[in-house]
Amino acid sequence: MSAKAKICGVSTPEAVQAAVDGGAAFLGFMFFPKSPRDIAPEAAGRLAPPARAKGVKVVAVTVDPTDAEVDAIVAGLSPDLIQLHGKESPARVREVGQRSGRGIVKVLSVSDASDFTPAASYEPVVEHLMFDTKPPKDADRPGGLGAAFDWTLLEGRRFKRPWFLAGGLNPWNVADAIAQAGAPLVDVSSGVERGPGLKDPALITAFLDAVRRA
Repeated sequence: MSAKAKICGVSTPEAVQAAVDGGAAFLGFMFFPKSPRDIAPEAAGRLAPPARAKGVKVVAVTVDPTDAEVDAIVAGLSPDLIQLHGKESPARVREVGQRSGRGIVKVLSVSDASDFTPAASYEPVVEHLMFDTKPPKDADRPGGLGAAFDWTLLEGRRFKRPWFLAGGLNPWNVADAIAQAGAPLVDVSSGVERGPGLKDPALITAFLDAVRRA
């Protein structure tokens, strides 16, 4: 079975349409002021209809959101899934899921094999896991930095939930990443941009073509 892709951090109608036309299974909107891809919930809500019409799952990407922020995102976008990219504990993940009534994608940052250990404590409270590259200590945000980790760390691992591979993926390396990690799902953001936060429809198309061929 071929991998499915999530295009993350979209903010224009052109990017949304390229993702939908190219066969993306998930579309992510970023709600984090430090990100160049940050968008207001209402603006994301106006961009989402083409994705919903084609059955593409809409994902709200957050970092340690407050209850008020969760409420605003649900009201403005009504996402299918909420992605938690911060230091949320399993208890907090459960709270967000119950409060929002949405499935949760929990991101775990990876640099070595020990970073997969926490996955077991999150599996009971999430719909998906995501493994992203651990950011440098001086980074001002937890992802979207265009750096990859050693994909072979995932080789042969099994998880109880479907999982995404993220971090440093682009149209030229995603096929190798899928092969090395055995990833059922892949996530891309900066790898399909021509500048920080500027999604390139042609790169989105190329990425989705590469995933499909892989």
